[in-house]
Amino acid sequence: MQYTNTENAPAAIGPYSQAIAHNGFLFASGQIALVPGSGEVAGETIAEQAERCCQNVRAILEANGLGFENVIKTTCYLADMADFAAFNEVYGKYFTSRPARSCVAVKAIPKGLLCEIEIIAAM
Repeated sequence: MQYTNTENAPAAIGPYSQAIAHNGFLFASGQIALVPGSGEVAGETIAEQAERCCQNVRAILEANGLGFENVIKTTCYLADMADFAAFNEVYGKYFTSRPARSCVAVKAIPKGLLCEIEIIAAM
């Protein structure tokens, strides 16, 4: 297994890795709207936070020599399903290859954030 540790995405805020590559796949931990380096929350709206989540996913992919076209599955978590349309608009700008996706509302996301995106990519 190969572990990802890039300064271009937020550091793990617990006992986990940013991502792990294994057997031709990259399994990335959920990316939330934190600014790499500072750990500050990026924006207050779902659109602002979704944008940062996607940028963090891009950093994880790039650290592994991949791009969004390599993503085969995403799991998206929203704090409020009423934000689905606005989230989807931002998501669609990045995930143009249309990977398989699950999108669910959850009771809470770390640091009170509005969304989180987790990916699996083919290497």
